[in-house]
Amino acid sequence: MSFVNRVAVVTGASSGIGWHLAKRLAAAGAKVGLVARRRDPLEKLAEEIANAGGVAAVAPADVGDREQNHNAIREVFDKLGPVDLLVANAGVGSPTNLDPVNITDVEQMFRVNVFGMIYAVEAVLPDMLKRGGHIAAVSSLAAYKGLPGESAYCASKAAVSTYMEGLRIHLRDKRIAVTTICPGFVKTPMTDVNEFKMPWVMEADEAARRIMGALDRRSKVFNFPWQTTLLMKLTRWLPDRMVARTMGPYNENPPFQKTPHGGAPAPRAP
Repeated sequence: MSFVNRVAVVTGASSGIGWHLAKRLAAAGAKVGLVARRRDPLEKLAEEIANAGGVAAVAPADVGDREQNHNAIREVFDKLGPVDLLVANAGVGSPTNLDPVNITDVEQMFRVNVFGMIYAVEAVLPDMLKRGGHIAAVSSLAAYKGLPGESAYCASKAAVSTYMEGLRIHLRDKRIAVTTICPGFVKTPMTDVNEFKMPWVMEADEAARRIMGALDRRSKVFNFPWQTTLLMKLTRWLPDRMVARTMGPYNENPPFQKTPHGGAPAPRAP
């Protein structure tokens, strides 16, 4: 497909994959709506896109808030026109603690990772049902296995993947493509705190380049890189004791950082 003059909304565009994907979409000729909680990084990104000859509109919002999410996408619509492509990329992560259970962090992950995606889909779907379009969401290879210490994060990403799968089948005759994107480890501000060696980690711009290819092909599911994909799928068949032993050092000293949404500390799983 051609991205020229298409309106693309990218949530979580203030850093990481979202930042680089928005730049690549703009370079390919798309008019890009930039959605994230922090205005200043979005303004900087919009300026970079404009200086390169592209078109971008800034619409700050906490995607986990339904009203803010809808208002941001409506603002993009008003500035750029009807949305042709939605990339629901925004996400956060925190470790899953046992005693006490960090329920506030768990709720935050589901609010942003799952409901933030659903709210964005809700905002663009009525118009897409009339004129067609493309809906994509960034899940994770962590969706394929519940990892100790990352139970809630894995569950939230599994929910994203399952929701998108059902949506894809439901919309197959509606002229709306649906793509689920499942990356492995990507070097972003959120993974910079990880002290363990991340296997097959890639730069965010390289991840964005690969995602662009999947969007262009309108892939149903895009898992990458293949090495981490194979590893995660094999992990599903390992005995629990082996998974627990492998994750033991991580759970004894999990990496922490503040999430972009100002919530609890967040390590990043694949």
